[in-house]
Amino acid sequence: MTSNPSDAPVPSTAGIGNGPAVSREEFDALFETVRTWGRWTPADRGAWNRVSAEHVRRATTLVRSGTVVPMGRPWDTAPGPDNSRPALHYMSDLGDVEAPEPSVHKDFLAVDYHGKAVSHLDALSHIAYRGHLYDGGAARELVTAAGARFGAVSALGPLVAKGVLLDLPAVLGEKWLEPGRAVHAEDIVAAEGALGVTIGEGDAVLLRSGRFRRRRELGAWNPDAASAGFHVDAMPLLAERGIAVLGGDGDSDVRPSPVDGLHSPVHALAVAAMGVPLLDNLDLEALSAVGADTGRYEFLFLVAPLNIPGGTGSPVNPIAVL
Repeated sequence: MTSNPSDAPVPSTAGIGNGPAVSREEFDALFETVRTWGRWTPADRGAWNRVSAEHVRRATTLVRSGTVVPMGRPWDTAPGPDNSRPALHYMSDLGDVEAPEPSVHKDFLAVDYHGKAVSHLDALSHIAYRGHLYDGGAARELVTAAGARFGAVSALGPLVAKGVLLDLPAVLGEKWLEPGRAVHAEDIVAAEGALGVTIGEGDAVLLRSGRFRRRRELGAWNPDAASAGFHVDAMPLLAERGIAVLGGDGDSDVRPSPVDGLHSPVHALAVAAMGVPLLDNLDLEALSAVGADTGRYEFLFLVAPLNIPGGTGSPVNPIAVL
């Protein structure tokens, strides 16, 4: 029987701090502050246009040991409070369909990946705010039952860039950030100093909250109700630095949302205002362990979403190379 996320225990957020609260008027002013509409061609690649061949070349100089660290979660077919729409996997040929020698084994995969269980990328067609996609097009005209005509994942292609891991639990000497804990601009600056990193133009910025360590030790919960992530007041700093992609082991938004009437304000700012694709549900525990062993939190970052015309995103398995 499929578990209902609403039946799962939700961690208390009392005293943890997802605030300060932000009014809708304050949020709209912030949206205008970080908006980059009209800046790039092609527009539906958004901030990925920042990454030049020179950015890629400099990123490759970060490879020293050749250590390769994948960040994608296992294909999750088990229902749970954080997986209300499990991925599908079944065998379609056990060597008994085609003529033998050699025998052939085949399987079928399917997934409703936008959620809390699958490591995935959000393309620019995934989010609209006040009816408009990134760069100002009307969402109802550009995203239909046939797919997206602007901001599709197929417009992005692969990304090779410098990656930066903001390992907040490591900085704070904690195992994880409790669900509902907001990460602010001052936390980013403190993490840069503690970890010896500097976020720059064209970087892939990844926030580790320790979600999957907490999940392994305490069990699953519904991240829609409570999760650590960025407060909207962190976004002007990231916009100023000129990042290309933002991601983490959650979905980047602190939950509950601090913005009145808006359930995913960081999604709206990153995707719809800044043109920054998001990476959700990455398992960053192995990368954190490498960082703890080596003291290195910058690396060559690679992600290649599936080439899905009209798609609003893609399952992914990003790679760090150190």
